[in-house]
Amino acid sequence: MFKRNTLHLIGAALGGVLFLSGCANHLPQRSEHEERIERKLLDHSLQIDVGEPRVLELPQRRVRVHEQKTFEVTVFEVTRHYDRYTPYQPWRELYEVPLGAVAIVGGIGANVLNVVLLGSLPDSVTKDWISYGFAGINPAMNVESNGRAQQNLASLQENRQDARMEYSSLPWVERTVQVKAGEQTHELLTDRNGVLRLNLLDSPFAEQDISRIGTLLLSVEDPEGSTRADATLLVSRSLRGKLQEAHDLIYDDLEDDDVAQWVHRVKRLSELGLEEEASELEQSLIELTRNDPELQETFLKALMQDAGRLVADPGED
Repeated sequence: MFKRNTLHLIGAALGGVLFLSGCANHLPQRSEHEERIERKLLDHSLQIDVGEPRVLELPQRRVRVHEQKTFEVTVFEVTRHYDRYTPYQPWRELYEVPLGAVAIVGGIGANVLNVVLLGSLPDSVTKDWISYGFAGINPAMNVESNGRAQQNLASLQENRQDARMEYSSLPWVERTVQVKAGEQTHELLTDRNGVLRLNLLDSPFAEQDISRIGTLLLSVEDPEGSTRADATLLVSRSLRGKLQEAHDLIYDDLEDDDVAQWVHRVKRLSELGLEEEASELEQSLIELTRNDPELQETFLKALMQDAGRLVADPGED
């Protein structure tokens, strides 16, 4: 009697373990395909184009900076295979077992009917109902369910499809350029086109005795410090002799001068060969007299008569 009860208890325990640790219902494997692009940096360089000539005869110069990169681009076709399964949940057997029994009976009836109908019924009725039924009455397995399906990565394959070289040359946009003038080093910024506008008559060069400096050393370096570039511009002796006088002509107070002195400043800059600076000063004075039409007209006439400069009527469109 004792042995019989023990066997019953062992059987019940095994049944309970089987019920709680049922098997997952495996689904058809799923695959994913995608293209992966790998870019490997082969070369990285910076280039400073200081223009020609390398000796400055004028105080202004546009310097262009470019960043150049060479990549090896490799294209891979990636295939991932996933094992899919329906995880086992014991409580679902409460309704799957009776539904499975019904599905088996219905599937058998459908197969009998299919014989009479000469095989015209679809497989979803004759085969799938029976498959569903046997999975349903199995207490250790749930019925297949795509909605509850889970997956694990089974394998990963990568096939190389193509390899090519790729080159890029981009402007050094709004980045730092160091300019060493004598003992001082200035940090200037390029514009959105990667152009640095050097002007020896403007800040920060105006704050030092630029007339004593014959060489400008320009350098750029990427943030990671992996590459840099240097370039040199020479300042001619002739230009150095003009810079101090030109600076005074441009930046000394204008409002305390009369029209004749204004004209002298513009004319003298032109005589020094600094035509761009002369035109800029000319336009500044025209803007300064905009609210005094009579003074502006006097200034324009004096420019034409004393300096021989033809200035467009500021009132014209």
